Formats: sequence, structure tokens, C-alpha cells
Amino acid sequence: MTKDDPAILDLAAAVLASAAPADKTAAARRAFAALQKPWLGGLRPATNIPDRPARPARPVLVSPGEVPRRRPGSQEGRIALLHALAHIEFNAIDLAFDMAVRFAPAVAADGLDAGAFIADWVGVGADEARHFEMLEERLAGLGAAYGDHPAHDGLWEAAESTRSDLLARLSVAPMALEARGLDVTPGMIERLSAAGDAESAAILRVIYREEVGHVAAGVRWFEAVCAARGLKPRETFRRLVADHLAGGLKPPFNVEARARAGFSSAYYEAG
Repeated sequence: MTKDDPAILDLAAAVLASAAPADKTAAARRAFAALQKPWLGGLRPATNIPDRPARPARPVLVSPGEVPRRRPGSQEGRIALLHALAHIEFNAIDLAFDMAVRFAPAVAADGLDAGAFIADWVGVGADEARHFEMLEERLAGLGAAYGDHPAHDGLWEAAESTRSDLLARLSVAPMALEARGLDVTPGMIERLSAAGDAESAAILRVIYREEVGHVAAGVRWFEAVCAARGLKPRETFRRLVADHLAGGLKPPFNVEARARAGFSSAYYEAG
């Protein structure tokens, strides 16, 4: 990097400011590429953090009940399913980069390694961008495109309620919502395989494998921040989920995949 290169957090903020999917994923790649070079910009706070990530005009956002049914037995149903997953991954790009931009100062204030925190979440965001592109390409192969169906804004609404609390964001985003993906993705893979859609199933296997690492990052930082603040992780997680996640945690849980992420069942099972 040269003295004129932007700080890493400015590059992360640029992802949030990009609306078009191609622009957002390209910005994610630029931010990730910057991780491989000396950070001459240091950990200077971002100069332009949008209150809400930029979004394309499509898909149209509607209430959850208006989103098309996602039964993979037909091509139309598979397209609806893949579109919904692409929308989740598109939101997940912003969730990861917002985590880095918004909460790195709080991590530093807790005496933890803000550079490692930024690197983890920029890396997660780059994964999410790649996942989105895989799904977008698969939709194109089925004669569809991201934006063809309406979608809902539930993921970002959950994030907005935690915008001022690092532990709440870690609880809701990676440890509740992303961990939920570990619970439901194996079933989707099975249904796609049964429907003869091996290509879509293969994409979900990649996403499933990599999402374990994303949940692991959430658990790791949650426990580190709790330790720095003298808080009990299990009790803190349960309180924050109850405060910020409508409907709470929904079983059944994929205990094996969660364990691989270092996410003990003591956090989420009754008892």
C-alpha cells in the first residue's frame, strides 16, 4: 500500500456504501485484498459509515409472508429457494463489514486486538460475497436473476436493533442467525439432491462448510469480549437473544456442526 491508500476500515465502509451487487462484491474483494498488505492506513476509524447499507432497487422488500414459497421439487421452487439464499448472503456481506466498521473501536476499548477483529470480519464478508456470486451464477443458469423475486428485510432489521451493542450484535448475527443456517442447510442439501439438482446442492455444501468458521468467529469474539468485561458468556448470550431476537432460538439444533464452531450446547439448549 502507498501513503495514499485508504485505511482498511474505509475500504470496509465502501462495501456498505455500494448498492449494486457487482459493486458490493467487488468492494468486498478490494477490502479483503488489503488484508494481504501492510496496513499503512492503520486502524483509523472509517470516515463514512452509512446508517443503513446501500441496496439495489430490486429485489422489492415485502413482509415475510409475501415471499414466494420455496419448495425445491420444481424448478420454480428451486429458483425461489436459491433467490432467498442469495438474499441472505447479500445481507450477510453487509453484516460482516458493518461488524468490522462499527465495532472495531469497542474491541480496542476492551483492550482486545482490533486488527485481528477487523481481519476476521473482513474475511467473513469476503466469503459471503463469494457465496452470493455462486448463488447468483446458479440462478442465471436456471434462467433467473437476483431481484426477480421479492424478499424481506428481517436480517437487517435484527442487525439494526443491535447497532450500539457489540455483544448483542455477536449474539444475534453469527451466534443466532448464522448458526441457524447450520441447522437448516443440511436438509436443504438433501432436498435439492433428491430433486436431481446436484449443482445447487454442491454450492450449499461449500456455504455450509464455510459458515462453520463464521459462527466460530462469532463465538470466539463473544467469549473474548465477555472475558474482558467480566461477564458470564452463557447468561449474557441468553439475555441478549431474549432482548433482541424476536421469537428467540428455534430448535432443532445441529449440535455437531455447532460444536465444530466451538459453540457449546450449554448456550442454546434448555437447562
